[in-house]
Amino acid sequence: MKEPIPPPPDTIPTSSSSSPKQLRFLVIGGGSRGNAYARAVTTVTPGVIHAVAEPHAFKRREFGRKYIWGVSQSPKEGQEFTDWRDWMQWELERRKRATQPNDENTTETTPTPVGVDGVFICTLDETHVEILQALAPLQLHILCEKPLALSLDDCLTAYRALQPPEGPNNIPQPPKNIFSIGHVLRYSPHNILLRKLLLTDRVIGDIVSLEHCEPVGWWHFSHSYVRGNWRRATPAGDGSLLTKSCHDIDFILCLLCSPPSPETSSKEDHKPHFPRSISSAGTMTQFRQKRKPVAAGDATNCLSCPAERDCNYSAVKIYNERHLATGHTSWPVKIVCPDIEDVFRTQGGKAAESLLLSSLGEDYDRDTMSDSDIAARPWYGRCVYEADNDVCDDQVVTFVWDDEEAAPHRLAKTASFHMIAPTEKQCERRGRVYGTTGEVSYDSSTISVYDFATGKTSVFDVPKPPPGQNESHGGGDFGLARQFVSAVEAVEGGLDVETAQARFVGCSLEEAVRSHAVVFAAEEARREERVVKWESWWEEKLKVSAAAWKA
Repeated sequence: MKEPIPPPPDTIPTSSSSSPKQLRFLVIGGGSRGNAYARAVTTVTPGVIHAVAEPHAFKRREFGRKYIWGVSQSPKEGQEFTDWRDWMQWELERRKRATQPNDENTTETTPTPVGVDGVFICTLDETHVEILQALAPLQLHILCEKPLALSLDDCLTAYRALQPPEGPNNIPQPPKNIFSIGHVLRYSPHNILLRKLLLTDRVIGDIVSLEHCEPVGWWHFSHSYVRGNWRRATPAGDGSLLTKSCHDIDFILCLLCSPPSPETSSKEDHKPHFPRSISSAGTMTQFRQKRKPVAAGDATNCLSCPAERDCNYSAVKIYNERHLATGHTSWPVKIVCPDIEDVFRTQGGKAAESLLLSSLGEDYDRDTMSDSDIAARPWYGRCVYEADNDVCDDQVVTFVWDDEEAAPHRLAKTASFHMIAPTEKQCERRGRVYGTTGEVSYDSSTISVYDFATGKTSVFDVPKPPPGQNESHGGGDFGLARQFVSAVEAVEGGLDVETAQARFVGCSLEEAVRSHAVVFAAEEARREERVVKWESWWEEKLKVSAAAWKA
């Protein structure tokens, strides 16, 4: 039996008109993000996970046992695929079978297997645009993990693929399916309440300035952005700001650009209030050879390093002693060894430790191995000072807004975002918002409001997600999945897509692409050490992209 859905802390609806059928979803990518959304769907929505496409056999079967066919059952036709392309081929054949008439010469009929209503794309970032382009003609509802793509061109390609064809006289047509992006910070109870306090209740009057910080966490950064899959920037130079913090940038824009209610955003006085300029500074400060301890010598792997016992970033300390030795086999240990949970469960701790250390001992020699082969996979035992990483571990982005004369309360303001690696807190955001009548301070669990007129501070009791949901971005994973499924349910129940998108998702495809564009603008400003004028920059990017598309 599913747990009851907790009431929302603000005005975002979490229920819709009843769908006439059981909503089914495919998850492409059975890794940590795929598991997070599958857990959310099966816990707080009426939908079910019906199928998985995942190349790693253990991940795929474990995923299926948890969310689809169970421990004692086997997968049915259409529930297990080794690749999303295999599922695509099967789905096209299934649809063809469904439209073919029965053979008149036989009385036997083979029922067509059921399909899915929507898809969760949870694969590596660089694969998103290809999958989105392939899925677009199927007209399924889609939730894509962030980032949408690794370049602005690819983001715009995905946007065009998902847009319905123009009607007569080149008139744009409304969307036919729900689309959502993994900007989970919008959907945590904490951030929903913060947005309501600032934009609807206006507890500090007009916003004057905002400071927002994402403390990544000292060992978390080394895991994902020095040794892991996100350690290298794209050819365009867009690195950790995009892959780690694009949803922080989106969150800032959600607070300072977007209208209080998405359903009023079509009105002239409720259109987005865009920044005038964007600038950024940042660099790779810590994880490079110049920071390497002298005692480490020529060692390139923690298992053979003479300074390993004295190094905070020892892979043995982080993965074995901090996690596995305490019985912790989930993230990040299972990222190093995907089947370590099964080994620990069936063979015990010693066997699991042996498997882990074997993985950590894998290393490369730049003289004998090509750069492309090195870049193709993570190296979790590699010395953090000898890695092939090139992304920023410290970056600041600054935004400046002008007055918008045509609309009240849309006045000049500034914002700054700080992404920083060496921190005690791990992804527990914090910040301050300064207004004309007061000041707000927040961390991941509390919101405090100081009122200038009364001199009093009010501390708001942020609704806590139920056990098991809070660790997922403060409930944001569950909130996003709930709103996405509610939107799909509403559409299947007869509500038009535009209204359901605004009411439940609260963010359009266009807005999602635009928030990604702001990240690319910030990175361009950082690389070129200049200030980007947003309006002219965006107009030029759209013009160049449109010309290239027509060509």
